[in-house]
Amino acid sequence: MIWPFKPKFRKQIARIEITGAIAGPTRKWVLEALKTVEEKRFPALLLRIDSPGGTVGDSQEIYSALKRLQEKVKIVASFGNISASGGVYIGMGAQHIIANPGTVTGSIGVILRGNNLERLLEKVGVSFKTIKSGPYKDIMAFDRELTEPEKNILQELIDTSYLQFVQTVAEARKLTVETVRSFADGRIFTGEQALQLGVVDRLGTEEDARRWAAELAGLDPEKTRCYNFEERKPVLSRLLSGNNQKVSGLSSGMEWLEFEMSTNGLPLWIYRP
Repeated sequence: MIWPFKPKFRKQIARIEITGAIAGPTRKWVLEALKTVEEKRFPALLLRIDSPGGTVGDSQEIYSALKRLQEKVKIVASFGNISASGGVYIGMGAQHIIANPGTVTGSIGVILRGNNLERLLEKVGVSFKTIKSGPYKDIMAFDRELTEPEKNILQELIDTSYLQFVQTVAEARKLTVETVRSFADGRIFTGEQALQLGVVDRLGTEEDARRWAAELAGLDPEKTRCYNFEERKPVLSRLLSGNNQKVSGLSSGMEWLEFEMSTNGLPLWIYRP
Protein backbone atom coordinates (compact mmCIF):
# COMPACT_ATOMS: atom_id res chain seq x y z
CA MET A 1 0.00 0.00 0.00
CA ILE A 2 1.33 3.46 -0.91
CA TRP A 3 0.95 5.96 1.89
CA PRO A 4 0.21 9.59 0.98
CA PHE A 5 3.13 11.83 1.83
CA LYS A 6 2.44 13.95 4.90
CA PRO A 7 5.23 16.56 5.19
CA LYS A 8 3.78 18.08 8.35
CA PHE A 9 4.26 14.93 10.39
CA ARG A 10 7.54 13.98 8.71
CA LYS A 11 9.05 17.05 10.38
CA GLN A 12 7.84 16.08 13.84
CA ILE A 13 8.41 13.11 16.08
CA ALA A 14 5.59 11.40 17.92
CA ARG A 15 5.48 11.11 21.70
CA ILE A 16 3.48 8.54 23.63
CA GLU A 17 3.56 8.46 27.42
CA ILE A 18 2.56 5.29 29.26
CA THR A 19 1.84 5.93 32.93
CA GLY A 20 0.37 3.85 35.72
CA ALA A 21 -0.56 0.19 35.69
CA ILE A 22 -0.80 -1.43 32.27
CA ALA A 23 -4.21 -3.02 31.68
CA GLY A 24 -6.99 -3.10 29.10
CA PRO A 25 -7.73 0.64 28.77
CA THR A 26 -4.03 1.50 28.50
CA ARG A 27 -3.47 -1.20 25.88
CA LYS A 28 -6.41 0.06 23.82
CA TRP A 29 -5.37 3.70 23.60
CA VAL A 30 -1.67 2.93 23.11
CA LEU A 31 -2.42 0.58 20.20
CA GLU A 32 -4.64 3.25 18.64
CA ALA A 33 -1.89 5.84 19.05
CA LEU A 34 0.74 3.53 17.49
CA LYS A 35 -1.56 2.93 14.53
CA THR A 36 -1.86 6.69 14.02
CA VAL A 37 1.93 7.08 14.26
CA GLU A 38 2.27 4.59 11.41
CA GLU A 39 -0.54 6.03 9.30
CA LYS A 40 0.74 9.60 9.54
CA ARG A 41 4.28 8.43 8.81
CA PHE A 42 6.07 10.00 11.75
CA PRO A 43 9.78 9.32 11.28
CA ALA A 44 10.44 8.68 14.97
CA LEU A 45 8.67 7.93 18.23
CA LEU A 46 9.63 8.99 21.74
CA LEU A 47 8.10 6.41 24.08
CA ARG A 48 8.00 7.70 27.64
CA ILE A 49 7.38 4.92 30.18
CA ASP A 50 6.54 5.64 33.81
CA SER A 51 4.86 2.41 34.87
CA PRO A 52 5.34 -0.42 37.37
CA GLY A 53 3.99 -2.86 34.78
CA GLY A 54 0.69 -4.67 34.58
CA THR A 55 -1.03 -7.61 32.96
CA VAL A 56 0.99 -10.02 30.84
CA GLY A 57 -1.28 -10.11 27.79
CA ASP A 58 -1.70 -6.32 27.54
CA SER A 59 2.06 -5.76 27.86
CA GLN A 60 2.72 -8.34 25.15
CA GLU A 61 0.26 -6.74 22.73
CA ILE A 62 1.84 -3.31 23.11
CA TYR A 63 5.32 -4.82 22.70
CA SER A 64 4.27 -6.67 19.55
CA ALA A 65 2.83 -3.49 18.04
CA LEU A 66 6.07 -1.64 18.76
CA LYS A 67 8.11 -4.41 17.14
CA ARG A 68 6.03 -4.13 13.97
CA LEU A 69 6.36 -0.34 14.01
CA GLN A 70 10.16 -0.63 14.19
CA GLU A 71 10.15 -1.52 10.49
CA LYS A 72 9.00 2.01 9.63
CA VAL A 73 9.76 4.24 12.62
CA LYS A 74 12.79 4.91 14.82
CA ILE A 75 11.77 4.30 18.44
CA VAL A 76 13.56 5.58 21.54
CA ALA A 77 12.19 4.63 24.95
CA SER A 78 12.71 6.91 27.94
CA PHE A 79 12.35 5.30 31.36
CA GLY A 80 10.96 7.78 33.91
CA ASN A 81 10.68 7.51 37.70
CA ILE A 82 9.77 3.84 37.42
CA SER A 83 9.78 1.45 34.52
CA ALA A 84 9.59 -2.00 36.00
CA SER A 85 8.39 -5.46 35.04
CA GLY A 86 5.80 -4.97 32.26
CA GLY A 87 7.20 -1.47 31.77
CA VAL A 88 10.57 -3.06 30.95
CA TYR A 89 8.87 -5.55 28.63
CA ILE A 90 7.23 -2.77 26.64
CA GLY A 91 10.55 -0.93 26.49
CA MET A 92 12.03 -3.93 24.69
CA GLY A 93 9.88 -2.91 21.72
CA ALA A 94 12.13 0.13 21.17
CA GLN A 95 15.41 0.05 19.28
CA HIS A 96 17.06 2.25 21.91
CA ILE A 97 16.46 2.90 25.62
CA ILE A 98 17.49 5.77 27.90
CA ALA A 99 16.99 5.78 31.68
CA ASN A 100 17.69 8.29 34.40
CA PRO A 101 20.50 7.18 36.75
CA GLY A 102 17.98 6.83 39.56
CA THR A 103 15.13 5.27 37.57
CA VAL A 104 13.60 2.29 39.38
CA THR A 105 13.58 -0.51 36.86
CA GLY A 106 14.01 -4.27 36.67
CA SER A 107 11.57 -6.48 38.61
CA ILE A 108 11.72 -8.93 35.71
CA GLY A 109 9.44 -11.76 36.70
CA VAL A 110 5.86 -12.91 37.10
CA ILE A 111 3.45 -12.85 40.01
CA LEU A 112 -0.02 -14.31 40.43
CA ARG A 113 -2.13 -13.46 43.43
CA GLY A 114 -5.52 -14.54 44.68
CA ASN A 115 -7.63 -13.99 47.77
CA ASN A 116 -8.40 -16.76 50.24
CA LEU A 117 -11.39 -15.75 52.36
CA GLU A 118 -12.12 -19.23 53.69
CA ARG A 119 -11.62 -18.39 57.40
CA LEU A 120 -13.58 -15.15 57.15
CA LEU A 121 -16.48 -16.94 55.44
CA GLU A 122 -16.49 -19.62 58.14
CA LYS A 123 -16.75 -16.96 60.85
CA VAL A 124 -19.79 -15.35 59.24
CA GLY A 125 -21.36 -18.71 58.41
CA VAL A 126 -21.17 -18.47 54.63
CA SER A 127 -20.29 -21.41 52.40
CA PHE A 128 -20.48 -22.16 48.68
CA LYS A 129 -21.56 -25.28 46.85
CA THR A 130 -19.67 -25.80 43.60
CA ILE A 131 -20.60 -28.09 40.71
CA LYS A 132 -17.74 -28.33 38.19
CA SER A 133 -16.80 -30.28 35.09
CA GLY A 134 -13.24 -31.00 36.21
CA PRO A 135 -11.10 -30.89 39.37
CA TYR A 136 -9.32 -27.65 38.35
CA LYS A 137 -12.27 -25.67 36.97
CA ASP A 138 -12.42 -23.49 40.10
CA ILE A 139 -8.69 -23.16 40.58
CA MET A 140 -7.88 -20.16 42.79
CA ALA A 141 -11.42 -20.01 44.16
CA PHE A 142 -11.50 -17.49 47.00
CA ASP A 143 -13.36 -19.77 49.43
CA ARG A 144 -10.73 -22.50 49.80
CA GLU A 145 -7.01 -23.23 49.89
CA LEU A 146 -5.11 -24.31 46.80
CA THR A 147 -4.32 -28.01 46.55
CA GLU A 148 -0.79 -29.19 45.80
CA PRO A 149 -1.68 -30.27 42.22
CA GLU A 150 -3.19 -26.80 41.66
CA LYS A 151 -0.05 -25.12 42.96
CA ASN A 152 2.02 -27.17 40.49
CA ILE A 153 -0.25 -26.19 37.59
CA LEU A 154 -0.01 -22.50 38.44
CA GLN A 155 3.76 -22.70 38.93
CA GLU A 156 4.11 -24.17 35.42
CA LEU A 157 2.02 -21.28 34.09
CA ILE A 158 4.23 -18.76 35.89
CA ASP A 159 7.42 -20.45 34.68
CA THR A 160 6.24 -20.34 31.06
CA SER A 161 5.36 -16.64 31.29
CA TYR A 162 8.70 -15.95 32.99
CA LEU A 163 10.64 -17.67 30.19
CA GLN A 164 8.79 -15.57 27.60
CA PHE A 165 9.89 -12.44 29.47
CA VAL A 166 13.52 -13.55 29.76
CA GLN A 167 13.75 -14.55 26.10
CA THR A 168 12.30 -11.23 24.97
CA VAL A 169 14.81 -9.23 27.02
CA ALA A 170 17.67 -11.43 25.80
CA GLU A 171 16.68 -11.00 22.15
CA ALA A 172 16.04 -7.25 22.37
CA ARG A 173 19.20 -6.44 24.30
CA LYS A 174 21.42 -8.99 22.49
CA LEU A 175 22.18 -10.87 25.70
CA THR A 176 22.20 -14.57 26.42
CA VAL A 177 19.26 -16.12 28.23
CA GLU A 178 21.64 -17.18 31.00
CA THR A 179 22.85 -13.61 31.44
CA VAL A 180 19.30 -12.28 31.71
CA ARG A 181 18.38 -15.01 34.19
CA SER A 182 21.23 -13.88 36.43
CA PHE A 183 19.42 -10.61 37.22
CA ALA A 184 15.82 -11.54 36.29
CA ASP A 185 14.91 -12.82 39.73
CA GLY A 186 12.38 -10.12 40.57
CA ARG A 187 14.93 -7.66 41.97
CA ILE A 188 14.71 -3.98 41.18
CA PHE A 189 17.72 -1.91 40.19
CA THR A 190 18.55 1.66 39.23
CA GLY A 191 18.98 3.04 35.75
CA GLU A 192 22.72 3.17 36.36
CA GLN A 193 22.75 -0.52 37.24
CA ALA A 194 20.54 -1.26 34.24
CA LEU A 195 23.17 0.32 32.00
CA GLN A 196 25.86 -1.91 33.49
CA LEU A 197 23.64 -4.96 32.96
CA GLY A 198 22.92 -4.03 29.35
CA VAL A 199 19.19 -3.43 29.85
CA VAL A 200 19.44 0.21 28.66
CA ASP A 201 21.75 1.96 26.20
CA ARG A 202 22.37 5.32 27.84
CA LEU A 203 21.73 7.40 30.92
CA GLY A 204 19.88 10.64 30.41
CA THR A 205 16.65 12.59 30.58
CA GLU A 206 13.56 12.53 28.43
CA GLU A 207 14.98 15.56 26.63
CA ASP A 208 18.09 13.54 25.79
CA ALA A 209 15.80 10.81 24.43
CA ARG A 210 13.90 13.34 22.33
CA ARG A 211 17.09 14.69 20.82
CA TRP A 212 18.34 11.17 20.09
CA ALA A 213 15.07 10.25 18.36
CA ALA A 214 15.26 13.40 16.23
CA GLU A 215 18.86 12.65 15.23
CA LEU A 216 17.96 9.07 14.28
CA ALA A 217 15.21 10.44 12.04
CA GLY A 218 17.65 12.83 10.36
CA LEU A 219 16.02 15.90 11.91
CA ASP A 220 17.51 18.91 13.66
CA PRO A 221 17.09 18.32 17.43
CA GLU A 222 17.01 22.08 18.01
CA LYS A 223 13.99 22.56 15.75
CA THR A 224 12.12 19.28 16.06
CA ARG A 225 9.01 19.21 18.22
CA CYS A 226 6.95 16.36 19.60
CA TYR A 227 3.39 15.57 18.59
CA ASN A 228 1.88 14.29 21.85
CA PHE A 229 -0.60 11.44 22.09
CA GLU A 230 -2.39 11.55 25.43
CA GLU A 231 -4.59 9.01 27.16
CA ARG A 232 -8.17 10.11 27.64
CA LYS A 233 -8.82 9.60 31.35
CA PRO A 234 -12.28 8.69 32.69
CA VAL A 235 -14.38 11.66 33.77
CA LEU A 236 -14.08 10.80 37.48
CA SER A 237 -10.29 10.54 37.27
CA ARG A 238 -10.10 13.94 35.57
CA LEU A 239 -12.32 15.49 38.23
CA LEU A 240 -10.24 14.02 41.05
CA SER A 241 -6.89 14.93 39.53
CA GLY A 242 -5.30 18.30 40.13
CA ASN A 243 -3.03 20.17 42.46
CA ASN A 244 -4.72 18.97 45.64
CA GLN A 245 -2.41 16.26 46.95
CA LYS A 246 -5.08 14.48 49.00
CA VAL A 247 -7.52 14.42 46.10
CA SER A 248 -4.82 13.20 43.70
CA GLY A 249 -3.89 10.50 46.20
CA LEU A 250 -7.54 9.40 46.36
CA SER A 251 -7.68 9.20 42.58
CA SER A 252 -4.51 7.13 42.48
CA GLY A 253 -5.81 4.84 45.20
CA MET A 254 -9.08 4.29 43.34
CA GLU A 255 -7.20 3.43 40.15
CA TRP A 256 -5.09 0.87 42.02
CA LEU A 257 -8.16 -0.64 43.67
CA GLU A 258 -9.84 -0.99 40.28
CA PHE A 259 -6.70 -2.59 38.86
CA GLU A 260 -6.39 -5.03 41.78
CA MET A 261 -10.01 -6.11 41.47
CA SER A 262 -9.94 -6.52 37.70
CA THR A 263 -6.69 -8.51 37.66
CA ASN A 264 -7.25 -10.78 40.64
CA GLY A 265 -6.10 -14.27 39.66
CA LEU A 266 -4.24 -13.12 36.53
CA PRO A 267 -0.49 -13.51 35.93
CA LEU A 268 1.10 -10.07 36.24
CA TRP A 269 4.34 -8.47 35.17
CA ILE A 270 4.28 -5.79 37.84
CA TYR A 271 6.31 -4.30 40.67
CA ARG A 272 4.32 -3.26 43.73
CA PRO A 273 6.23 -2.77 47.00
